Amino acid sequence: MTDLPGPSTPSDPRASVRPRVFVVGAGLMGSGIAAQCALSGYAVTLEDVNPSLVQRGVDRVQRAVDRASQRGGVTPEAAASAVQSIDTAIGLRRADTAQYVIEAAPENLELKRALFKELEAAASPAAMLATNTSSLPITSIASVLSDPTRLVGIHFFNPVLQMELVEVIPGHRTRPEIAEAAVTFARSLGKTVVHSLDSPGFVTTRAVGVLVNEAAWMLSEGVSSRDDIDTAYKLGFHHPMGPFELADLVGLDTLLAILDVLWDGFRDPKYRACPLLRRMVEAGKLGRKSGEGFYSYSSKASGGGAA
Repeated sequence: MTDLPGPSTPSDPRASVRPRVFVVGAGLMGSGIAAQCALSGYAVTLEDVNPSLVQRGVDRVQRAVDRASQRGGVTPEAAASAVQSIDTAIGLRRADTAQYVIEAAPENLELKRALFKELEAAASPAAMLATNTSSLPITSIASVLSDPTRLVGIHFFNPVLQMELVEVIPGHRTRPEIAEAAVTFARSLGKTVVHSLDSPGFVTTRAVGVLVNEAAWMLSEGVSSRDDIDTAYKLGFHHPMGPFELADLVGLDTLLAILDVLWDGFRDPKYRACPLLRRMVEAGKLGRKSGEGFYSYSSKASGGGAA
């Protein structure tokens, strides 16, 4: 594999042929990744299965760069240029134009496998294929590919523009140069990279699953109240938010899916999801994105968090 190109800036003479990132999935994570890549000098294609989902993703990108501009980290001109550098696609037919392909679909193993079978055929043979999974084994996702050595995990954190961390996870068959290209790419976005083996949940997702699950067990057992548990974590451990605030930000459905992956991978009782979490998900209490989780919210928020 040849060296993959890095980003350019609008004043760079390469700007007309900027390397392209093809982001699969225009949801919360995909739109955040698209915004970060565009602000970092890449041309971006944001893809989803229908126009309404793509438009919602573009709207999220606009809000994200506007907030970045308001915080002062991005000039209004750079924010406007970033949005203009993003085009959209319905389906994967334009993936062959990209040097970097990043999948940001829901955490479903069979869905991701099916997507990567299509992407392997649609993308350039020289393109880096990456999954943004937060918990699913990279090796398992890659097992359906003719060339599983070109797939790597690049786990971004939400909200992408604010979270500095990225996990890079090679699968058991990922070529070293692909893993190195993933690290170089993440750093070109201004991110700090940590490395993880291809173990269920990697580093951060495994940690957050246990953190929230234990808090849910303490609440369900009556050990302490929601507010006192959140306060204990914040003041006792200097956490920026308590486990229930974090759960609402990440999404209880996402956390439950993470715990189920960890349970399937390890069969360790510490990963058995607290029944309270499962009941809340069944009731549609998913956190900020549904308007109610451990806390109630006056209006539905777009979500965010660490996982």
